[in-house]
Amino acid sequence: MRRALCAVLMLVLSATSTLAQKGFTKDGPVTPVLLPSSDTVDAYMHHMLGYDPNVKWSIVSISESEVPGMALVVMRVGEGEGRLTQLYVSADQKHAIMGEALPFGADPFAEARKRLNAEAQGPSIGAPDAPVTIVEFSDLECPHCRAAQPVIDRLLADVPSARLVFEHFPLEAFHPWAFKAATYAQCVAARKPRAFWSFIRSIYENQLDINQSNADAKLPELASAQGLKGEEISGCAATNAPKAEVGAAMRLGKSMGVTGTPTVFVNGRKIAGVTQLPYDTLKRLVEFEAAEAQKAQATGDPGRKP
Repeated sequence: MRRALCAVLMLVLSATSTLAQKGFTKDGPVTPVLLPSSDTVDAYMHHMLGYDPNVKWSIVSISESEVPGMALVVMRVGEGEGRLTQLYVSADQKHAIMGEALPFGADPFAEARKRLNAEAQGPSIGAPDAPVTIVEFSDLECPHCRAAQPVIDRLLADVPSARLVFEHFPLEAFHPWAFKAATYAQCVAARKPRAFWSFIRSIYENQLDINQSNADAKLPELASAQGLKGEEISGCAATNAPKAEVGAAMRLGKSMGVTGTPTVFVNGRKIAGVTQLPYDTLKRLVEFEAAEAQKAQATGDPGRKP
């Protein structure tokens, strides 16, 4: 029982709404958000955690949040890559709330679902009219994404009515060859769509053997193993088209509140910690969203279009 309650709590805490149209709410225009400076954030963290010299932090981003009038500060706290920490800063910059803003309403994930249905254009597997769509934002150099891939594969096998859309979200500040790998994957998808999935799995399998200095040699080899010409894929990856596609996916992810990988959306419901959830809980969630979509279709609810 305790484990089930913890799983539910994790689901709630991992949810977030998408960005509202900047500068406006349903009640009219709002005052532009005054963003705190990086110096202010560093000074704040010094006062909060400076007593422990072993605790390190780095600022990932400072931007407007999905909550009108509040800024969002994303940091990594701890050793190595650390853990992602979010602060919502009030307009007067005198108060901060730690955590995530949760979507609210009769259909809290409707806005995110609508946005992803329209803009998530990455490689996909499954029927276009599937009742449940899983959009995965992932980084091919990320060890957590490597661990999540078998979970996603198992989920698609167990819930055949689900569709998966893969969106690249390379964390360039921490993973130096991730963006390059994403461009290779886009070129593989353009030439041989079915090979995309086995190609990204091969990158995960060889992730520990790839580094910034040998990526230009390793990635073409993995492409050749998919029956493609490695040199051709390498040449494609250096062009503007795949770079633009990866950039568009990254912008979409940022606008959806993605700050780390892997992050998945199940019919608009955000789940940041796929591998942290018990698998049965994750499976029930996907089946629930599929059932909700099918029920809405049966009753003619246009707002629940999958």
